[in-house]
Amino acid sequence: MANLKQLGASLSAQFNGLNGRHPGQWPLLPRILCGIGVLLGVLVVSWFGYLEGQQEELANGQAEEQKLRDAYKLKVQQAINLNALREQKKQVSEYVATLEKQLPSKAEMDALLSDINQAGLGRGLQFDLFKPGQVVVKNYYAELPIEIKVAGNYHDIGAFTSDIAKLPRIVTLNNLNLNAGKDGSLALEAVAKTFRYLDKEEVEAQRKSAAEKKNQGAKK
Repeated sequence: MANLKQLGASLSAQFNGLNGRHPGQWPLLPRILCGIGVLLGVLVVSWFGYLEGQQEELANGQAEEQKLRDAYKLKVQQAINLNALREQKKQVSEYVATLEKQLPSKAEMDALLSDINQAGLGRGLQFDLFKPGQVVVKNYYAELPIEIKVAGNYHDIGAFTSDIAKLPRIVTLNNLNLNAGKDGSLALEAVAKTFRYLDKEEVEAQRKSAAEKKNQGAKK
């Protein structure tokens, strides 16, 4: 028991008078404990530094994962939109093909003019004017205006306009003006517009004209 007290007193004495003394002059036990404390401090700092690095790496990994998820979602959305766009393009192509079938060629225009005339005669109307105008060439088609004036009763004129709309080729009635005649009949004045597709020579001329305009614009 006495030996334990002496040992405790000896150890306690090693911690007396440490203030103001250089650690290198400390007794053995304080130096050992100080070294252990420094080592533990270094280990703690290193551990927290390691954890911080791991957290930063984890955060970078999570950010990269989110970026990949966003890129994947975008590609999926683009794929969905691409399919929708392809379907729309297909529908537009089919619609354009249908319209093209309704456009006569230059050689078929005379037959179409005859169909318009027959539509009026078939309803018992009298043509006071049937005057094709100047062809207007557009980018992809040509437009032919026709001034017409027909006389007849209200029912026959209405049936005539309906027959025009039902023609297999595209014909529109514009600038309609309906007047009453002295004998109780009605007179319809209108501009019928029909359309045809351009032949190869006209398409080539349009391209050449567009190229010349583009070159002139570039020179300015």
